[in-house]
Amino acid sequence: MATLSDETLRKILVQIQQTAVQSQRALNISKQQIAAKERERRILQLTIEEITSLQEDVNLYKGVGKMFMMVPRPVMEKELKAEEKELTEDIKTLEKKTKYLEKQFNDAQAQLRDIFQSAPS
Repeated sequence: MATLSDETLRKILVQIQQTAVQSQRALNISKQQIAAKERERRILQLTIEEITSLQEDVNLYKGVGKMFMMVPRPVMEKELKAEEKELTEDIKTLEKKTKYLEKQFNDAQAQLRDIFQSAPS
């Protein structure tokens, strides 16, 4: 490392710091998205539970714009379960992204630590 000029070291340091900051921001956004999707999925699960607890002859309505449309029970259940499955897949994808971003952030921090520890006093 001693063979690199001060300017080159400064550029490398700035680049690593930027990577760490970007990773941290993306990680926070990813965690917020996971929380939102989890909330949405929980609401769907509660809705499915409520629908299945209703009697078979109860009419179900779905909001469409400013009106409500009657929807057959099997269609409503199928739509809700498909939406729940999609949210679950989204959450899994976001969790993978979060793990990658955490690794990227930890790597950047480790590089910074190594640079400062190996710097001459």
